[in-house]
Amino acid sequence: MKWAVIVFPGSNCDHDCYYILKDVLGQDVCYKWHKDTSLSGIDCVVLPGGFSYGDYLRCGAIARFSPIMNEVIKFANNGGRVIGICNGFQILLEAGLLPGAMLRNESLRFICRNVYLRIENSKTVFTKGTQTGQILRMPIAHAEGNYFADNDTLNKLHENNQIVFRYCTPEGVVVPDANPNGAIDSIAGICNENGNVLGIMPHPERVTEQILGGVDGRLIFESIINRQ
Repeated sequence: MKWAVIVFPGSNCDHDCYYILKDVLGQDVCYKWHKDTSLSGIDCVVLPGGFSYGDYLRCGAIARFSPIMNEVIKFANNGGRVIGICNGFQILLEAGLLPGAMLRNESLRFICRNVYLRIENSKTVFTKGTQTGQILRMPIAHAEGNYFADNDTLNKLHENNQIVFRYCTPEGVVVPDANPNGAIDSIAGICNENGNVLGIMPHPERVTEQILGGVDGRLIFESIINRQ
């Protein structure tokens, strides 16, 4: 399949995603600059982590208005697969492709460490290679990863099975102590109603080789690749 990694001014995980897709997973991948206006021939779009536009105003607020985002929105609305990682998740929220918003971490500090995630929905195109209840270990690196949604939105997320990942203990128990940023309902990742757009705060691209400390992140990318 053909992948596009979107590059905004301030992106710093774009090369990581490109490397994993091309050199580790053998995929056909290209960069798309924030001023590009075409996603022709692309099967999956990656919005990588980083600090797009320096996180001015708030995370993702300016990137949402980049020319390429008009194409990403059209692509997603036509059923194209889009995965937003960390800052990419924030951009998807700002663009209205996912519901809710990001707040500052409850601690008001930047957090960079490994966390555990429990798979809540293994039937999406992003998690088909996993099992519901499976525990993954991934790193986070963010200052605004505190996911928030009002009660109506949260209820809708539960009703539609849109909560894909939740922070948990190594044993898979969802408790406040396992929630690194204060996210409501310990939410670490969600998808849209159609299941073709995913936002995830932890970084799967940073755990795809044993030399990096684990391969749990490969399950996300391999699920997309082996979607059939």
